[in-house]
Parts: sequence; C-alpha cells; structure tokens
Amino acid sequence: MNRSITIPNLISVFRLVLVPIAIDAILSGHFALAFWVFLVAGVSDGIDGFIARAFDQKSELGAYLDPLADKLLLVSIFVTMAVIRELPVWLAILVLSRDVLIVGGVMLSWGLDRRLPIQPKLVSKANTMAQIGFAALVLAAKAFGFDPGPLWTVGMTLVVGLTLVSGTAYVVDWLRAMSSEPGDPGRAG
Repeated sequence: MNRSITIPNLISVFRLVLVPIAIDAILSGHFALAFWVFLVAGVSDGIDGFIARAFDQKSELGAYLDPLADKLLLVSIFVTMAVIRELPVWLAILVLSRDVLIVGGVMLSWGLDRRLPIQPKLVSKANTMAQIGFAALVLAAKAFGFDPGPLWTVGMTLVVGLTLVSGTAYVVDWLRAMSSEPGDPGRAG
C-alpha cells in the first residue's frame, strides 16, 4: 500500500471537500448546515490524528494535508462570514494575512533553497483553538438564534491577540533562520 494513501489522509481530503459545502451553506443562509459541517470537520480532524498516531499511519503528505484542510476551512469560514457582514472584514483580513505570510515565508525559503522545518508552535496551536472556538460560536449563534453576549468580545479578542502573537513569532523565527548560514545547527525551526 502506498504510504500516502492512508485513512488519515483520506479523512483530510474529506475535510477539504467539506470546505465548499460550508461556504455554500453560509452564503445560502443555511447556518445550521454550516455549523454541522464545521462540527463534522472538527471531529474528523481529531479522528484522523488519533488514527495516524495509534496505528502508525503518519505520512509526509499527511503532515501537509492535515493542517491545509484545517486552515482552509477556518480561513474560508472567517472570510465568508465577513463577506456576509457577520464578522468584521478586518478580522478576516488579519486571519488570512497571517496564514498567507507563513505560507509565503516557507515558499520563499524553499525558493532560496533554505528548507525550513515546519514546526507548529504552542502559541499557534492556541491560535487555532481560539479561531475554531470563535468560528463555532459565530456559526452556532446564527444557526440557533442566540446572542453570544460577552463571549463574542472575548472570542474576538483572543483570536486577534493570538493571531498577532503567533504571526509575529513565525516572522521572528523565519528572519532568524534566513539570516543564519545554511545547515547551521543553531538555525531556528
């Protein structure tokens, strides 16, 4: 069996397929569907991670595919909710810009033949959790017609703060790594 064709990778592809469904549901005003699609994507993310670790089905493809599916879904939710004016446009721009900055930095380093190891940071994981929680809150509020009250402000504040901090941390590490000599063991990851 090809090492890239694993159950976790197939689940990640399934999550990629859910992205346009979630976008269409939001644009069509079917917020309950969008919420449930988002929930299924989140649960499937946990399942694919468990299977990859428990059954030794980790792969290089999965190392890229899993976070791509997560980020594509999250960014799509934020951008689509901003398009229909349920989130501030500046917030969607901030979330999208951080991810574009990171991907652009990695691509630039590869283009300069300076492959950098992609290591998720604790602050980045916290940022992802804040984005997931806030997206779920916004979708649930629209789907089930409740006012999130102060949770809205707390969630947005966490997303903004953690997005800025994690983006800055990646830029600092990238600059440090790019200014060191290739192959230097002191190079940041």
